[in-house]
Amino acid sequence: MTSEEKKVKFAVVGCGHIGKRHAEMISRNPESQLVALCDVKPKEALGLDAFDVPYFTDAAAMLDAVPEIEVVNICTPNGLHAPLSLLALDRGKHVVCEKPMGLTKASCEAVLSKALQKHRHVFGVMQNRYSPPSEWMKEMVEEKRLGDIFLVQVNCYWNRDERYYKKDGWKGTADLDGGTLFTQFSHFVDIMYWLFGDITDIQGRFADFNHKDLTAFEDSGLVSFRFLNGGLGCLNYSTSVWDKNLESSITVIGSKGSIKIGGQYMDQVEVCHVQDYTMPELPPTNPANDYGAYKGSASNHHYIIENVVDTLKGRKSMTTNALEGMKVIDIIERIYQKRDERPV
Repeated sequence: MTSEEKKVKFAVVGCGHIGKRHAEMISRNPESQLVALCDVKPKEALGLDAFDVPYFTDAAAMLDAVPEIEVVNICTPNGLHAPLSLLALDRGKHVVCEKPMGLTKASCEAVLSKALQKHRHVFGVMQNRYSPPSEWMKEMVEEKRLGDIFLVQVNCYWNRDERYYKKDGWKGTADLDGGTLFTQFSHFVDIMYWLFGDITDIQGRFADFNHKDLTAFEDSGLVSFRFLNGGLGCLNYSTSVWDKNLESSITVIGSKGSIKIGGQYMDQVEVCHVQDYTMPELPPTNPANDYGAYKGSASNHHYIIENVVDTLKGRKSMTTNALEGMKVIDIIERIYQKRDERPV
């Protein structure tokens, strides 16, 4: 069997909503093979009957028992992402890490250092980069069709209430969740960084309006900053919206025109008014991940698995690398330093 025909062997650690999604996408990919699953809960409690592979409740034991694993997909609570990435890398495995890559820049640097030492890849899961409006806006920025960037505004207004923050669950905790920007809105910090680069001169106001009994951190923030590449920006976010998500949008004002991508999940081009430019028709956007009472970002995870296979087989480069994943954490950490200087 040639390396081109050989299937890439994956294991998934963390088998909640997102972990099951990863397992499903691996199983559907003709060049991938799911060879193990791992979660601290018993298999019967997780609804994993569709996956007939060895099941473990300890990641180290899984790696010992199934040495043929090539890629470990980490879909656990946020605070475990960096330690489990280090474990997998130490055993010589590639890593696919759900967002966020870690809860501190230092933990991400440790993962990056280990990956370089072991000559292994760490793939960040930032699937919003694959949405047609995001890809179109990246092209607009790279081709400088908007001219000089003056202003960028990112608005993220979602609903996360007691239906989401379950009692005795990890969501909402300081050590395993980390904060609203890590869990809910790191996708949109990533899109902003991917398009416009790093930020400085951060200022912020933060509040906890209606999550005092649900989370250990703020539910809302208004953050302003300057881009190192030029232009001003702001990020306004909240999980206090009543009943259902309101919007995730990005508005860009440049010297040659303005564009706005809006909708609940930053998935619809609402404005395109650009000098000497006619808006093309974009492919449809995939629907949002549906978790019953609440929804998340677009369900583009099959692109992640495709990219892992393509990268490991030398056909393409990775879409989101560990350095970019670390930069998103660095930006969030610096925003949260402003929050912690002035407690909510």
